Amino acid sequence: MIVYILAVFLFLIGIYGVVVKRNLIKIVIGIAIMEYSVNLFLILIGYVKDGTAPIITDQVSEIVFVDPLPQAMVLTAIVIGLATTALLLAIAIRIYKKYGTFDIREIKNLKG
Repeated sequence: MIVYILAVFLFLIGIYGVVVKRNLIKIVIGIAIMEYSVNLFLILIGYVKDGTAPIITDQVSEIVFVDPLPQAMVLTAIVIGLATTALLLAIAIRIYKKYGTFDIREIKNLKG
């Protein structure tokens, strides 16, 4: 149970980074932390203590299996999260080249 609470705490740290920070790079890092916490939470949902891999065997009724669906979802989410983070960083770099700052307060005040 404590691990679930830690995953939620990690998500709250990511939200804090997105809401409070004004630097674009820190906002992107906060979004990445939120993505990682969701991935951790999904992996924890699929975990079964003393579970084995779901492989076809003769002793099906005696073995406790781990659910493979959350693992597949997280693998897909990691790839999508990497692409999202790369896109956000590319946009942040383009904004920095145009305005010369990562501070969103200054970018909002600039015209052009």
